[in-house]
Amino acid sequence: MVTYQAKPWLQRYDPGIPHSLAPYPEHPLHTYLEESARNHPEAIATITSARLPAVGRVSAAVKYGAINEWADALAASLVDMGIRKGDRVAILMPNCAQFVIAFYAILKAGGVVVALNPTLPPRRLHDHLMDSGAVAAISLSLFYDALKQAQEGSKVQHVIVTNIKEYLPSLARFLFSVAKEKKEGHRITKRPEDHWLADILARYGGKRADVAVTSDDVAVFQYTGGTTGVPKAAMSTHGALVANTLQCRAWLARTGVEERFLAAIPLFHVFGMVAVMSFAVSLNAAMIMVPNARDIEDVVDNIHVHRPTIFMGVPALFNAINNFPPVAAGRYDLSSIYACISGSAPLPPATKRRFEELSGGVIIEGFGMSEAPTASHANPVRGENRTGSIGLPFPDMEMRIVDLDEGTEELPVGEVGELVMRGPQLMKGYYGMPTETANARREGPDGKKWLYTGDIARMDEDGYFYIVDRKKDVALIGGFNVYPRVVEDALMEHPAVLEAGVVAIPHPDPAKVGQEALKAWVVVKSGESITTQQLIEFAGQKLARYEIPTRIEFVDELPRTMVGKILRRELARMELESREKAEEDAEN
Repeated sequence: MVTYQAKPWLQRYDPGIPHSLAPYPEHPLHTYLEESARNHPEAIATITSARLPAVGRVSAAVKYGAINEWADALAASLVDMGIRKGDRVAILMPNCAQFVIAFYAILKAGGVVVALNPTLPPRRLHDHLMDSGAVAAISLSLFYDALKQAQEGSKVQHVIVTNIKEYLPSLARFLFSVAKEKKEGHRITKRPEDHWLADILARYGGKRADVAVTSDDVAVFQYTGGTTGVPKAAMSTHGALVANTLQCRAWLARTGVEERFLAAIPLFHVFGMVAVMSFAVSLNAAMIMVPNARDIEDVVDNIHVHRPTIFMGVPALFNAINNFPPVAAGRYDLSSIYACISGSAPLPPATKRRFEELSGGVIIEGFGMSEAPTASHANPVRGENRTGSIGLPFPDMEMRIVDLDEGTEELPVGEVGELVMRGPQLMKGYYGMPTETANARREGPDGKKWLYTGDIARMDEDGYFYIVDRKKDVALIGGFNVYPRVVEDALMEHPAVLEAGVVAIPHPDPAKVGQEALKAWVVVKSGESITTQQLIEFAGQKLARYEIPTRIEFVDELPRTMVGKILRRELARMELESREKAEEDAEN
């Protein structure tokens, strides 16, 4: 009989992937940057580019030797400002060379990186600054004014600001200054107490911070909805991030091949931070910076020109590329791509098939959490990719499926329950939240500490895992459990449907107060059309009667996080507002 303890997934690993990577090196995460700079100082670290009218794409590269020197200089300045070991320092930037410099400088200074979504409104940024206790912040000029609003009342005493143009090619920098800098909000009036990054790097050139950092020290606070939906800062140590970097390398990197990474996933999210930046830095590989992955033309043009081999992405991004007309017309060459890992949301089979047809590469669906930064599972690159599966656990990972009620009973293989895991990359806990930490990291059926993921899953007899849904998203329809992801996947099989989001809403029938109903929000592909009734009939061919959403709203786009997850709570809010408005209209 197959058991979780037997780790059947190990027999499905691609040839050459070790079952264990232990013992893991006991060094801080920034050691990888220092090694790449020492052994390959001329290797390209970042490629920053811009498209210019009548010129095309122009690019500027920064080498590993320079990135490390600038990180050293910035780290030395942070220490002089009074940053001490364990102090939190916020970063507010999209993907750019300055993010890489700032990230490793904070680690070298002994600080903890608090990488925030720079597009958050000032109120939300303020909440994160207050919660983390950040004492300094490094920001792109575009977000400087928002940061200054968020800074009020927080512990942030030092602000460092940089302009996106500083690492653009010279011609692009000039044209940006003339045509876009002021218009798009990049030109600012810096307050006297704050600092320009360029001035700091010039002033501290050649200096280094003398701070002893160990693998047990906390490196990153990653804000996440976590296993309960309430934003929390998951604390990850240097050792955990080193372990996950090595797991990613073992799974995906090729011997003797010069990999290039498309850095389209935000580096302020652990998916981009570890699976792109740290992974690339550990290989002294180039990162092709994409500041805004919603600009699909910029994404595919970067692929066409700079020829990445590894592309970490999310289903919404792959789907957008698939449906970008110039790609379908063959104007862009995507054939450099060897492998993609799709994470953060379920990968529809149709999206996978079409992207692989266009690129010739392979998309492997994976799974990870901010609490286990960042990856814990992936399908094999060369072996069998099972439809709908998040794949196999990484080396040194232990997995169990336990009952949904108490989480104390291990379920037989094949049954659906909550996924719990153990491994070398798990978070230390949630900052300042001992109760939430105890709920997420608690004693399992065997008496050991496990991470309770909040995800409903199952494992097949070969060790492939399948996420059924989030525990908190399960709907109860007519006495049956319904998983929104299953319904979304079925709707997206229709050739006219681009995207679908499904949520349980309070039943609109007054006679069924207290019960739930399903509602779907659907985005139709450009040039296609479909009616509610047609989609309901189509769903009836694939779903049980109680799983069919009979309430469907067609929308232009779905609300998503920066890494592509559908914001189901936002859909629920939209429904509530729609009902309230309808009631007001009826009264008037």
